[in-house]
Amino acid sequence: MNMDLRTIVRTAVIAGVAIAFQALNLRQPITGPGINAILYVASIYIGPVSGVLVGLLTPWIALITGIMGFAPAVPVIMAGNATLALVSGFLHRFNRYLAMGLAALGKFAVMTLGIKYLIAQGTQVPAPAYTSLTVTQLITALAGAVVASVVLGGLERFGGNGHGRSCS
Repeated sequence: MNMDLRTIVRTAVIAGVAIAFQALNLRQPITGPGINAILYVASIYIGPVSGVLVGLLTPWIALITGIMGFAPAVPVIMAGNATLALVSGFLHRFNRYLAMGLAALGKFAVMTLGIKYLIAQGTQVPAPAYTSLTVTQLITALAGAVVASVVLGGLERFGGNGHGRSCS
């Protein structure tokens, strides 16, 4: 990904959208798909690096603002978000829907392995946090893919297609 001024500005704007969305302090069934949709849009419309940067930022914002209170999960969420961004950002050229589905599965797998690693290292993971950081991530990532598909369709029709690449 070429980090020209347009890419930097678009990444900053979408990071601002993600932060503003988190600041609404909505419930997980809304916030999770919303943030995942933002990550898909950043990765597919702007580029994978943009999605990764936004995905590395959002868990810290959630921790700092009190949306998420389980600090050991921050690196796990960062890894899951980076996986989602990279898989969807690089594979969307072949098939956007398959790319987003594989990205959701990848995020789920990475986060589940990360939480299991924390447990193996002796970290006490509360049952609600375990569920929210594993199977719930698959559901919110898939729901985010649906929302992102609508947004990307609108961007294609009305706003171009990012860096000259097709969003399909």
